[in-house]
Amino acid sequence: MAKVNLLLIEAFRITAKNLRNGKPYEWGHMGNCNCGNLAQTLLNIDKKTIHEYAMVGVGDWTEQVNDYCPTSGMQMDKMIFGLLEKGLSTNDLKHLEYLSDPLILSNLPENTPILKNNKREDVALYLETWANVLENNLIDNIKIVNNEEVLLYM
Repeated sequence: MAKVNLLLIEAFRITAKNLRNGKPYEWGHMGNCNCGNLAQTLLNIDKKTIHEYAMVGVGDWTEQVNDYCPTSGMQMDKMIFGLLEKGLSTNDLKHLEYLSDPLILSNLPENTPILKNNKREDVALYLETWANVLENNLIDNIKIVNNEEVLLYM
């Protein structure tokens, strides 16, 4: 699971809001899919550049993450490294592309239909739920000592 940090929480919420507000979304486009939209937010890279980086390699995000090599010098690997530096894991990226993380799915609102990985509304809900999970984890790890000192136990 992603490292709990405010940057990721904010990026998940911004990406979800952008998708809900009609930002371009196309699951079959490496720069406009689930991971592509989050990469745009986290790394400030446009969809065209992301897609160009990805087209040098083979496969979708999951396959390229499987082939990830931090020392390859390939732009796609540099971009994946940038996402990992922000607190994501390679498993997070694989799960995001298919909306499949069991912890996130178990925290969806009751009676949520099965999510479709290529449906923008479902991606937005997944990201919002992920932000909530991280936020709750952050809150659960804050301890107030002597009514003044705030300590974060992570």
